[in-house]
Amino acid sequence: MEIKEEGTSEEGQQFLPTAQANDTGDTQFTTCKDLVAPVRDRKLNTLVQISVIHPAEQSLTRYSSTEIVEGTRDPLFLTGVIFPSEYPIYEETSIKLTVYDVKDKSHDTQSFLGYASFKVGELLKSKEQLLSLSLRFLSPCLEAWWSMRYNYSDRYHYLRTSDGGKVVGTIEVSVVKMGEIEDGEADHITTDVQGQKCALVYECTAPENVSRKDNLPFLNAVLKNPVCKLYRFPTSDNKWMQIREQMSESVLSFHIPKELISLHIKEDLCRNQEIKELGELSPHWDNLRKNVLIHCDQMVNMYQEILTELSKETGSSFKSSSSKGDKTLEFVPINLHLQRMHVHSPHLKDALYDVITVGAPAAHFQGFKNGGLRKLLHRFETERRNTGYQFIYYSPENTAKAKEVLSNINQLQPLIATHADLLLNSASQHSPDSLKNSLKMLSEKTELFVHAFKDQLVRSALLALYTARPGGILKKPPSPKSSAEESHAQDQPPPIRRQDSIPHHSDYDEEEWDRVWADVGKSLNCVIAMVDKLIERDGGSEESSGGDKDGERDPSLEDSIASHPREDWYEQLHPLILTLKDCMGEVVSRAKQSLTFVLLQELAYSLPQCLMLTLRRDIVFSQALAGLVCGFIIKLHTSLHDPDFLQQLHTVGLIVQYEGLLSTYSDEIGMLEDMAVGISDLKKVAFKIIEAKSNDVLPVVTGRREHYVVEVKLPTRMFESLPLQIKEGQLLYVYPVLFNVGINEQQTLAERFGDVSLQESINLENFELLKEYYAVFMEKMPPDYISHFQEQNDLKGLLESLHQNIQAKKRKNVEIMWLAATICRKLNGIRFTCCKSAKDRTSMSVTLEQCSILRDEHQLHKDFFIRALDCMRSLFSNNCSVGDTLYAEVPQHPWRITRCHVTPKHSTTGNAAILFAIQTKHNPQKPTYYFLAMLDATDLSLSSTTSPRMLGIFWFTLREVTFGGCLCQMFFIHFFAATESIVLVAMAFDCYIAICKPLRYTVIPTGEITGLIACVAILWSLYMIVSLVFFLLRLDSVATLTPTDPLCHLCLPSWEARLKPLNTCSSHIGVILAFFLFPDTLF
Repeated sequence: MEIKEEGTSEEGQQFLPTAQANDTGDTQFTTCKDLVAPVRDRKLNTLVQISVIHPAEQSLTRYSSTEIVEGTRDPLFLTGVIFPSEYPIYEETSIKLTVYDVKDKSHDTQSFLGYASFKVGELLKSKEQLLSLSLRFLSPCLEAWWSMRYNYSDRYHYLRTSDGGKVVGTIEVSVVKMGEIEDGEADHITTDVQGQKCALVYECTAPENVSRKDNLPFLNAVLKNPVCKLYRFPTSDNKWMQIREQMSESVLSFHIPKELISLHIKEDLCRNQEIKELGELSPHWDNLRKNVLIHCDQMVNMYQEILTELSKETGSSFKSSSSKGDKTLEFVPINLHLQRMHVHSPHLKDALYDVITVGAPAAHFQGFKNGGLRKLLHRFETERRNTGYQFIYYSPENTAKAKEVLSNINQLQPLIATHADLLLNSASQHSPDSLKNSLKMLSEKTELFVHAFKDQLVRSALLALYTARPGGILKKPPSPKSSAEESHAQDQPPPIRRQDSIPHHSDYDEEEWDRVWADVGKSLNCVIAMVDKLIERDGGSEESSGGDKDGERDPSLEDSIASHPREDWYEQLHPLILTLKDCMGEVVSRAKQSLTFVLLQELAYSLPQCLMLTLRRDIVFSQALAGLVCGFIIKLHTSLHDPDFLQQLHTVGLIVQYEGLLSTYSDEIGMLEDMAVGISDLKKVAFKIIEAKSNDVLPVVTGRREHYVVEVKLPTRMFESLPLQIKEGQLLYVYPVLFNVGINEQQTLAERFGDVSLQESINLENFELLKEYYAVFMEKMPPDYISHFQEQNDLKGLLESLHQNIQAKKRKNVEIMWLAATICRKLNGIRFTCCKSAKDRTSMSVTLEQCSILRDEHQLHKDFFIRALDCMRSLFSNNCSVGDTLYAEVPQHPWRITRCHVTPKHSTTGNAAILFAIQTKHNPQKPTYYFLAMLDATDLSLSSTTSPRMLGIFWFTLREVTFGGCLCQMFFIHFFAATESIVLVAMAFDCYIAICKPLRYTVIPTGEITGLIACVAILWSLYMIVSLVFFLLRLDSVATLTPTDPLCHLCLPSWEARLKPLNTCSSHIGVILAFFLFPDTLF
């Protein structure tokens, strides 16, 4: 066993508490020799359980375990045991190693072989830090007696100083550090596990340590509760490489949703207030407004309740899959974790590979009965477009534009007022330079303000609001437009289509609005002219800082300038600033009301459905954003000292690739639709890196639903290392892409009987987005970097291969996943892996990807690929890849599915009731009752034929199906089916006589004839089936079958899928008719 400290000093090897421990912790490996098997000639399947005995508490804690090494008595374990820095371990701490022989991994069946103990101080002070311990076997009775008589310390002392227990082998323990092998060779690595009898002892150097002192607070604010494993694998040139795997929770799982919900509450309250301030409306629109406000207030109350409940959450930093249907945790992502692999190779540079694992962003509590967001939004917009006369239809683009203009107004108005006050302050100080700078900022913000209203949407919204006023009277028809205005109007999108309830006021006076927002520009021109004149008279710069845009100057302004002395700058500018503010206030008031009326139309139509869609979209986006922020922070921390990455970050942006493993079957179709919309909405997110002013480095989310900005705080030293553009607050954008390939058994059904067009369309759409990002990347990055990048990477070829695989229509084409992941890594992107709950499929995918990286990038020995995969994956069926029961996979629940495989209750109860009624009837001598009893007994036997085998598989895991058992079950199924058909024919004959020959009914179907018919039914059925059984008995070489995953699919997901099996109906009907009408011809 090897206990490792990365980069520790001699003092650090005292295994002191956190204050002196390295953040990477200490690790252990094990090697056993000459193990004694409990049964002669048995091949052992060995694992070692590591437990820690704390000296103060005298308690035994199960800590970790190795992988299972099969088929050898001299196992070499590749899995290490790591002690994190915060783990309390000292020189007096004892480590107990218990060796087991695993008989059945699927049932966790194992037998005890022996154990040994040692103290940490003994290992560190030993020669070459190597211990060789004897494994001793104690009987269960002696072990129980010891546990009652002695504590752990006394038992440890007794084992070390006496010959108690039977020696069953030896186990070696050694200490190494992460880094290169001291001797430079690994002479004893063999692909035959029988020959692996000892562990190599080697000393290593510390890995790269980049600003660890500054980075730790930053990382600790994001990641919590790490679970670490360490492995050593041989390379193709017989060297050892070391792999450190870590899975951590993220506090952002709850922090980001709370930030978003607070923003939603603030935004919705502001919108409700703006709707209230629309002014007087006609009765129709006023009733709609009241209805909208009632429902919106209910939505705000719901958000406030959810935020309150989230604030009460304590304990775990992630939401488990069992809570995905919890209403109070809807906004929280499922199982958000960082999966990190640190690779140290003997000849290559150390490398880090990060994957964020998270459950697919979806509204599980809302359900998927009507589909997911992709389908629901399309259906909602289609219905709105064809709405009735009560509403005005605005396209989603126009609605988004209205929200954007409103947001710009709310941002620019206070900025303009601030710059105007700064201008007056500069005037009062008679500072020409400060006056020019303030005027420049005021001019820029005011021009943006005026430009925001040069949109046809504002004009049409003003008209719609005007017509909604009670008794609106038009002032005068519009004047003819100039050629310039006409050309400008042609560039605008066509006006929105209005319903018949809104009169088309072709004579609406548009000049009034033009005059209102044009007055803002004129007021600004007056301010510019006044400042230029004041500076000119003061002998300042002769260049005008702005000039009159129209080439004209107000004569009254000239008189005002000439009539005031030099000292009255403030008095001369103050009335002009007041005029500017008044004009701006008038524009803001009218624009806010008209654009709020546009938003009212969106809410007024199908009000509950619209708000529920908004809620569902907020839920899905919250889950997606929490994972994105976590991934961005981890990527920033990892690549903080990579100048090429930082340049790419602020020049091009960051690619974010999501690997989806959802099937296109049943509820997972809705999950995939939710996930596709949620990931697409991440385009609305931008990041901004700021310097942390305190110890609180958690990110802050600002903005609105159409545009979010996430402020990431960095410690001072980390912030100072960033490029100037990023430090000045430049927004950093992300480009999310999703590629989905279903891989489970449900996807098999979807591909054979269902519809996979959703998956194909998603993959094709996101390939185009990835291709666009690659084009921007090649265009904006420096030529020197591009030339070097192209020499090392053939991204163009990878993109072509990805496109070909997407269009190939191949079932479960996992090559799409591998190619997309490779392209993302080469483009310095962030990787996500998602399935329904981020457990089974996700853990299998991540571990396979990690082993593939080790093979392709770090020369993992090809004969150790499967063993490396087994090391990273579970020990038993109830553990995930990290071997920790906290993240256990979903266990099988055979008793819950019993009702799916036992005899259907309707058949059992119905047939039993009929048989009971016939038995208790006073005069059941009529042949009809005999035939009915035979039919019920046959039906009951037929429906019960397969139940014993299925119950044996699911209850007792008796999965083996012998050939004889298969023939026996097949015989009874066909026998009872044939018997039932003959009984039905006999019943038809009985009914014919009773109806057509009623006088002879008591003579023909007598008891003797009824018994004869029963014998004929049995003999004829035997004749039909036995011959087939004899033919099949000749196949005596057929092997025993062992189904690994027996499944029961009760229905297909869609009508189209259910129609596909009907293609073979004609052939099935023909076979059935031939079976019953011409049995002799079958054999």
